[in-house]
Amino acid sequence: MTILWMNLVVVFGYALFARYFASPSYAIAGVGEQFSGAGMVKPNKILVLGSLTALVVSSGLRSNLGDTYYYMHAYESNEFTWAYILTQKDIGFGALQMFLQNYISEDPQVLVFTTALITNMLILIVFYNYSRLLEISLYVYITGGLFLVSMNGIRQMFAAAIAFTAIKFLIQGSFFKYALVIILASLFHQSALVLLPIYFLMRFKAWSKPTLALIVLSVIVVIGFEQFSALLFSALEDSQYGHYQDFQEGGANFLRVVVMGVPILIAYLGREKLREIFPESDVIVNMALLGFIFMIIATQNWIFARVSLYFELYNIILISWVVKVFRERDQKIIYLGIIVCYFAYYYFENVINLNIIYNSDYLM
Repeated sequence: MTILWMNLVVVFGYALFARYFASPSYAIAGVGEQFSGAGMVKPNKILVLGSLTALVVSSGLRSNLGDTYYYMHAYESNEFTWAYILTQKDIGFGALQMFLQNYISEDPQVLVFTTALITNMLILIVFYNYSRLLEISLYVYITGGLFLVSMNGIRQMFAAAIAFTAIKFLIQGSFFKYALVIILASLFHQSALVLLPIYFLMRFKAWSKPTLALIVLSVIVVIGFEQFSALLFSALEDSQYGHYQDFQEGGANFLRVVVMGVPILIAYLGREKLREIFPESDVIVNMALLGFIFMIIATQNWIFARVSLYFELYNIILISWVVKVFRERDQKIIYLGIIVCYFAYYYFENVINLNIIYNSDYLM
């Protein structure tokens, strides 16, 4: 864990100073909407690059964690040709491996480093453009667990990072451009296709009747989970996800549900102020809420937590804005509260609960 602790300090430190040396900006990049309240800031790009470097180096030079070993072994053992790729699922990831093998190196560390670079770079770019407090978003990205997930579910987090860049088109209401990005993401993990119909749900105003209907639906699903799962897996039985019907690892940790739910509760209580300072917040809130709903369902079967990955990134953006919902004299307390609470959660999950051990052939 030493490298991961050092990474947390370096990433947060660079991002904090990047915002300290920021210049004001009153429009979200690529959206063109003017803010009437707190406004945005443009963190110093050179210092932000320091945060990205730390993320990529610590992730890209690992030799273990989650399914990293299996990806490295597959890269080393197989010769990736179009004939082979077309027989496999998620051809985009196969094509990436073929390119790396043929033009870069057959060393499997290249695959790990490349996926770490692209995944974290795309996520950081979106945070840079949409987060109110960049250092908080990056801090929560690490301590909330998604950074570790990116080293475990490599393909899906890679797809999630690509899909995350479609936030611009989701806010603008450009379905065609949004769909193109999601289809590209699905070439790396087919589950990304769930985000296509989601587009139409997200266009509603936050906390409207459709929002309440989603909450009610999640409660119904949890209560009648056996019937719901039987219906769902019956529909998926001939797909690559049909084997999840026999998945028996229990439900998601309830603490994780609470951690995801608190920012959404604050966003609801301060919804008028949030909409005033962040006019585009409806889309962010809706996506975060849907992720929370999937996480509630995941308490019955952990596999549904995989779907929530696509929405948890929006929750991280939301966290960076809810600080500004509070009175100015209370914002420092809330800021410090986030730091302390997520640090405690990170320690509990990774040291006490999971006992994470980080190994690298390049780092100490």
